[in-house]
Amino acid sequence: VLRRSKHLIPTVARLCLISTYLEDGIRMWVQWSDQAEYIQHQWNAPAVAGHSFVIANMLLQLAGCAMVLLRCRVEIACAMLASVLLLQSVAYQILWESNFLLRNLAIGGGVLLLFVESRVEARSLFAGLPSTGEGGRHRRWLLLSGRLLVLLMLATLARFDTAVYMLNFGIDLLLVLLIAVGYKTKLCALAASLKLLIINLIANPWWSLAATSTRRDVMRFDFFQTMSVIGGLLLVVAVGPGGVSLDERKKRF
Repeated sequence: VLRRSKHLIPTVARLCLISTYLEDGIRMWVQWSDQAEYIQHQWNAPAVAGHSFVIANMLLQLAGCAMVLLRCRVEIACAMLASVLLLQSVAYQILWESNFLLRNLAIGGGVLLLFVESRVEARSLFAGLPSTGEGGRHRRWLLLSGRLLVLLMLATLARFDTAVYMLNFGIDLLLVLLIAVGYKTKLCALAASLKLLIINLIANPWWSLAATSTRRDVMRFDFFQTMSVIGGLLLVVAVGPGGVSLDERKKRF
């Protein structure tokens, strides 16, 4: 399966990863006045500050998404998308809310993996040119950091109410440990992404709610955030675990 879909997975991963940014950028346009008023009220700021925040947020997200899809200056696009995470975390004061923080870090891990994937893609275009060992070392540690951050999303799903939830947590924990140490990484990341997709479709069917429902917006937000993390896991499948992994050590010995 992995061999047959190796050209499709990176594209699907990118689409999933940017989905939350695309949805939020469009929402900024549709709910412009509401978002600007919220920032004004939250920070006791003048109207120009609220509108400037909405404009910056919208442009950074939509432009970043377009650059990723067109594969144009992807490294710059990653910096733009990462800056949105930081900007929103501060503006909406969610830095210390554990659930939001873990999700943002997981999405940030996906953006980091996208950055590494774009560098790998660029290097493949100049395969004949010599590369430095320093660049390879940086890539290995960036891949490790990215995949560990992406796994934080699974921590937000932990529940212990019933035996079914505890079993689900046990499966998640096993997948997290295997991906973290880099053992059967691509297969485990694919399994985790499919599992997360099924849970997301069951837990966040925002399309089934009335357009006037306040719950619809919350559910849609959760849905697209989860899709972005699925994109990060698919990038692990596309790029691989890197040098800091048991899979890589097995190749050497």
